[in-house]
Formats: sequence, structure tokens, C-alpha cells
Amino acid sequence: MTEAAHNSGDGLISNRRQRLYMYYLTAVLMDLVVLNLFAEYWNSVVIDSFSISLLAALLLQVMLKVSIAIEHRVGAYVQDRHGNKARLFSAWAILFVSKLIILEALSWAFSGDVKFLGAYHGLLAFLVVVIAMLAAEALMRKIYHLLGDQTP
Repeated sequence: MTEAAHNSGDGLISNRRQRLYMYYLTAVLMDLVVLNLFAEYWNSVVIDSFSISLLAALLLQVMLKVSIAIEHRVGAYVQDRHGNKARLFSAWAILFVSKLIILEALSWAFSGDVKFLGAYHGLLAFLVVVIAMLAAEALMRKIYHLLGDQTP
């Protein structure tokens, strides 16, 4: 099976693997920027070093993508059997519980080098950071698509 190639506009051809690489590289770098901005300007986010924040951004990106993939699969299954309201509830439950799991994974993986402090044992600070990361990624995608060639 061959991968479809796309002209990137500069004469170079990109394949699916290259586009995925650029997508995830950009997402991890965006998460790194957001994470470090929060660590620098908000006392509720503490990260001991830049290297730790890079590893944390990688772990966050992987775990967020896995949780979203799980939510989509379970959501489709639930919607087929129980309808839209059940899908909405299952999506909310999976995405909320996954954030608790991600927060615990960060705590375990970095044993004190990454801390979210404040309300609800840091859960509120963590949720704010994750929402900011997702919003920044969405904004980057929006800008990328707006800069694309407009074909009639």
C-alpha cells in the first residue's frame, strides 16, 4: 500500500508519516510553551527544570491523545446502543477520569519535579493547564488551515 503524497508548496513532497511527525512535533512544542509559561507566571504550577518540562509535555501529549482515542471509541459504541445523551455522559466521564489518571502519572513519573498546587490537591491548576494546551493546539490548527491555499 502506498501513502498519498502531498506537495507542500515549496516543491517538496510530504507523506502521511511526515505530516504526522510535524503535527505531533508542533503539538509537543506548543504544550512545552504553555507548560513553561504557567510554571513561570503561576505559583500553582511548579516544574524543576526545562528538561523535566519537555518530558512532561511529551507524556502529556501521549496521554491526552490516548484518552481522546479511547473516548471516541467508547463514545461511538455507547451512542450506537444508548443514544446521544449516554454518549455525552460517557465522553465527560472518560475525559474527566483520564485527567485524574494523567495527573497521577505525572506525579509518579516525575516524583515531585512537576507539581500542580492549590484547590483539590492541584487538580484545578492541572485542568487549567490542560485546557490552555488544548486551546493553544486548536488555535494553531485554525491558523494553519487559514493560511492554506484557498481553492474554489
